[in-house]
Amino acid sequence: MKMNNDWVKVYTSNDYYKSEIVKQVLIENEIEAVLLDKSGFPYRIGEVEVYTHKDNFQRATEVILSSEL
Repeated sequence: MKMNNDWVKVYTSNDYYKSEIVKQVLIENEIEAVLLDKSGFPYRIGEVEVYTHKDNFQRATEVILSSEL
């Protein structure tokens, strides 16, 4: 999938697995989401960001907050 300016960041963490959980919770709520892994290999030091389409930003934020992620 090609990301363009229609995608916005809704979550950032230094923990890859926590970002993956956020992505999966959004998908389970029928919100398309993708990860952008900015961490370096092999040590995974850095940020992992979750993006969603800008039309889903408000709903995605609500899902993340209500899920206490």
